[in-house]
Amino acid sequence: MKVRRSNRLVDMTRYLLEHPRELVSLKYFGERYGSAKSSISEDLSIIRTTLADWGVGRLETLPGASGGARLTPLYAEENATRVIDELVAAVNDDSRLLPGGYVYLSDLLGRPEILREVGRLVATQYVDKDVDVVMTVETKGIPIAQSVAMYLNKPFVIVRNSSHITEGSTVSVNYVSGSSQRIKKMELSRRTLKEGANVVIVDDFLKGGGTLNGMQSLINEFGAHLIGMTVFAEGQFSGQRLVEDCTSLIKVTAEDGVNKKISAQPGNYLVKVFGDQD
Repeated sequence: MKVRRSNRLVDMTRYLLEHPRELVSLKYFGERYGSAKSSISEDLSIIRTTLADWGVGRLETLPGASGGARLTPLYAEENATRVIDELVAAVNDDSRLLPGGYVYLSDLLGRPEILREVGRLVATQYVDKDVDVVMTVETKGIPIAQSVAMYLNKPFVIVRNSSHITEGSTVSVNYVSGSSQRIKKMELSRRTLKEGANVVIVDDFLKGGGTLNGMQSLINEFGAHLIGMTVFAEGQFSGQRLVEDCTSLIKVTAEDGVNKKISAQPGNYLVKVFGDQD
């Protein structure tokens, strides 16, 4: 059955968005809509231009028998700046300050609209990297990892603080908490990460960097490779952090005294992804 162009454009865009970074053959679309390849190519050109104009995705077309179309969700700098500013405004609330200089973020990281934005932001950072797996540690980093993995169209793995019988055999490492200087342990199932895999680490909050450093040690134990680390928020820390070169969407300065005060501002994401900011 032949499908009208307007209906075809809507369904084709929906399909590409639901299968990010996946190469879809023109033959598949042609058979799906009962249309010639030339018509499908014209439709893809419209979709490509529209996504680029709105700064929300990059559509590539590869020629040849094994070619097709591949949509990569991303944010242009203008959209990324808008989202970062919205996150800063949401976090810049003195009532979010917790003892020890931590910041309450659970309500934000439980909202689907924010997780979609955060996932696309982080995916944009690694859009041209060869990523195999997204890694996080239980529990607050899980929704972030899931969103990032969806846009990268890659699996995500969860590092546990203690072993679960459902995980099977595990690899464990001891690490030092950057903020409390206590020795802790984290574990990862042997089945979740392959040797040589390229891993992106995501988490909700960075303070001393002990947790991120522990995950980096786990990656080394598996013979995998760290591609990068990105956190939702970076807090202030007076000592020497245990990790370097971590990207943060926002940065929070907190005063945990008589007059509790939070000051949120953009992290280093925009500079690292788009270059120098004026």
